[in-house]
Amino acid sequence: MPIPSRDPHRRDQRSYRNAFRSADYRRYFPAGVFSTLGSWTLRFLLGWSAWELTASATWVGAVAGLMLAPALVLSPVFGIVADRVNPRNGLLITVILQGAVAAAAATAMLLDLYALPALLLFATALGVATSAHTPLRLALVPALVPRESLPSAIGFSAITFNTSRILGPALGAWLLSVAHAEAAFIAAALLMFCALPFLMIISGAPRGPESAAHDRFLVQLADGWHYTRRHAPIRLVFGFTLVNALLGRTVIELLPALSGQLLSGGPTTLATLTAGAGLGSILGGLLVSRQGSGEERLLRLLGGALATGAILVAGLGYASSLQAVVVVIALVSLITTVAGTTSQALAQLLVDDAYRGRVLSLWTMLAMGAPALGALAMGWLADRYSFPPALLCFAVLSMLMLVWLYSRRRKLRADSAG
Repeated sequence: MPIPSRDPHRRDQRSYRNAFRSADYRRYFPAGVFSTLGSWTLRFLLGWSAWELTASATWVGAVAGLMLAPALVLSPVFGIVADRVNPRNGLLITVILQGAVAAAAATAMLLDLYALPALLLFATALGVATSAHTPLRLALVPALVPRESLPSAIGFSAITFNTSRILGPALGAWLLSVAHAEAAFIAAALLMFCALPFLMIISGAPRGPESAAHDRFLVQLADGWHYTRRHAPIRLVFGFTLVNALLGRTVIELLPALSGQLLSGGPTTLATLTAGAGLGSILGGLLVSRQGSGEERLLRLLGGALATGAILVAGLGYASSLQAVVVVIALVSLITTVAGTTSQALAQLLVDDAYRGRVLSLWTMLAMGAPALGALAMGWLADRYSFPPALLCFAVLSMLMLVWLYSRRRKLRADSAG
């Protein structure tokens, strides 16, 4: 049985339309390229700093967690904001804030104030800015393309995200090798500021409904929560999103520690692993960008990707060479991208427009917040027992969760048929 759709006449649709046929999406795309490239450069530099300052997988996990954990608390709030305002204007603010974090880190290095407390502060600030940026971006993109172009737009966004995952760390590692670290942070800030002119020329950005501006935040928050709780197909998609966040996303967040503990590598090794992850994710994004809006087909793709990912993660800790680890990381990243973009596409297709910002903020809370907890837990397990048993533990847990979710899917199908 297909997942029940808010539009039953479209549930079996297999049509495909390229997102670049939309003029507003073509205007938005360069902004996404610059801001994402700058963000990945900054994330790489903060992760590298964590290992350089502490040589501890636990602290690397803590820094990764701080870059993601604010989404657990703040994403629902910013989801309400996304339903109230023109999300294009919100993105202008969040891009400026992320650029300011990079500039502040460069300034701290120049003043010789860059120590662990400053690093934790910058990671937290980036996490707050990101927790605002993501719901606003997710609310904006569907307004720039027609419904049948949503998987295409989300897939191209994943390609942008993961190309930046290659180029950002490569740029950061190159700057670390030929210049000072503060130059790398300044480059990250400049890249994000380059996104601003492109955001300003988007003409079709929506405004929040007039009625929403008069509702209290807590009322809107409760409405979004109750809508999601009553929407069984969206709850199912959120369950798969949680598995992906705790599995592949957690592994990707711990690449600095994997590089240091498994391979005894430095910045170049980390950049190589990150490039492998980016390459796999580009291929995953291309795969999803060619999908239509058929919800049942997307769900099958999501479940199969996660099951394959659990097997790959279980074997990652036993890869003994840089080449083998790069290959497995690339495959894990491909699977993670397919699962993440597919779950986002399903959530976008299933939600009613009036609740889009709030529901997608909950999706963000899972997709970005759960890896924060996962990275901290896996980092602690790796420090205590090493990475192979830690990775195996997460893989087994994820497979058990998948079995339970498929049992819920069968129940949903039976209830709908009845």
